[in-house]
Amino acid sequence: MILVKTQSEVDKMRRAGKQLAILFEKIKELVVKDSSAYEVEKFVNSYMKERGFVPTFKGYGGFPYATCISVNEEIVHGFPLKEKEFKDGDIVSIDIGLTLDGYIADAARTFIIGEVNEEVKKLVEVTEKSFWIGIEQAIPGNKIGDISNAIQTYVESFGFSIIKEYVGHGVGRKLHEDPQIPNYGEKGKGSLIRERMTFAVEPMVSMGDWKVKVLEDGWTAITADKSLSAHYENTFVVTKDGPEVLTILD
Repeated sequence: MILVKTQSEVDKMRRAGKQLAILFEKIKELVVKDSSAYEVEKFVNSYMKERGFVPTFKGYGGFPYATCISVNEEIVHGFPLKEKEFKDGDIVSIDIGLTLDGYIADAARTFIIGEVNEEVKKLVEVTEKSFWIGIEQAIPGNKIGDISNAIQTYVESFGFSIIKEYVGHGVGRKLHEDPQIPNYGEKGKGSLIRERMTFAVEPMVSMGDWKVKVLEDGWTAITADKSLSAHYENTFVVTKDGPEVLTILD
C-alpha cells in the first residue's frame, strides 16, 4: 500500500531533508584526493550523534555503516573502509539516510575527484539530470511508469545503461515503503501518483552494461563488466504543482 502523508508528516520529512542536504554540503571538503571513505563515515557518525539525528542505514538489514560509499565500478552499498582512499580520477558515490523525529530523508551524490575525461563527466552529469527529467512526471494523476520511462529514455539516449537490479522507493517512517520505482519501464504503467506521496528516486547509471555482481561482503554491488557507475538520489513529495525536492538547499 502506498502511503499518502499528512501535512504534518510532510513537514517532518522536510526538516529531515534539509538536515541531510546540509550534511552533504559539509562532507564535500572530505571527498577529495588522499581522503578516504572512512573519513567521511567517521564525520557523518559524529555529526549525526552531536545533533541527535539517527543514521538510518546503520543496522538496516544488517548493514554495518551510516554511509554507503561506492567508488568507480561500485554501484551502491559500498563499505566506507579505511583502505578506500580517494585518488585522482575516481568517481565516488555517497548514499546517506537521516532520520529525524521518526521520519527519513534519503539522498545520494556522485563526486568527481580531480581530473577525468569528458565521457566520465558526461556519465555523472547525465545521471543527475535523469533524476530531474524523471521527477517532472511525478504529478498527481500520472503513473510510476511515467517516471521510470522518462529516466530510461534520457539515459539511454546518451548510450549509457540503467542499472536494473536496484530501484527507487517510497519513503517516510520506513526507509523502503511502497511503491518500488524502477529507473526503467513503460509509460502509463504502475501505481497512480497522488498528492503528498513521498518518494526517493535514484538513477544508477553504468558507462557499460547494466548487469551487476555483488562482492563477497554480501553488500557491495559492482558492474559485472567493471565499467564506471554513477548514482544520484533525492527524497521528494508530490504536490499539486509538481514535486518538491526535500534534500536540496534552496
